[in-house]
Amino acid sequence: MRPSGRKLDEMRRVSIETGVVKHAEGSCLIRIGDTHVLCTATIEDKAPPFLKGTGLGWVTAEYGMLPRATHSRTRREAATGKQQGRTVEIQRLIGRALRAGVDRAALGERQIVIDCDVLQADGGTRCAAITGGWVALRIAANRLLTSRAIVSDPILDHVAAVSCGIYAGQPIVDLEYLEDSAAGTDGNFVLTGAGKLVEVQMSAEGSAFSRDEMGRLLDLAELGIRDLVTAQKAALS
Repeated sequence: MRPSGRKLDEMRRVSIETGVVKHAEGSCLIRIGDTHVLCTATIEDKAPPFLKGTGLGWVTAEYGMLPRATHSRTRREAATGKQQGRTVEIQRLIGRALRAGVDRAALGERQIVIDCDVLQADGGTRCAAITGGWVALRIAANRLLTSRAIVSDPILDHVAAVSCGIYAGQPIVDLEYLEDSAAGTDGNFVLTGAGKLVEVQMSAEGSAFSRDEMGRLLDLAELGIRDLVTAQKAALS
């Protein structure tokens, strides 16, 4: 039923390669099927002005897509002089998601910036960016601990994200582009390693969905997140 022949609850192949950028405090290249995202973490020794004197740190994100990450060339946003609304929405989502897994007091008054650059897109780029961004963040936090810049681990739990939707009348996990573009219902699920919900984005692209269908998609998301957390742990081992 699925274009790839995958089962309804089957993820695409996931691989996470760390240490791919020499100068970044943390980096990884995450591949989920044909979606490839480069994630880097940069440690800045001061927090944003609105946090001055609070003792709290901050994690934020920026997201971008290379011109030929998609089937046809997308003009660079720098050439137009402004970011698209989709870009702003996604990078805010990434920042919110990653902060949910961080003890900002343990981080201290510093900021970690996660840059997520989509090299190739085949659906689920924001989910891959969150999942890979967490790995880059974890590596950067390890560097702070090793250098004794901080005394306690600011990472509370894993954070990962997966897309789920209703395609051809069936709930499926980890949508590729052909499925995403034709899905009747589309959703993105962000969860912690412990299975707690961080954020859910769902919309009816075709017909409205039922509460039961939403529950079935959440069940699929929980299975997908387990696979992604396992991949995160393997990449860091």
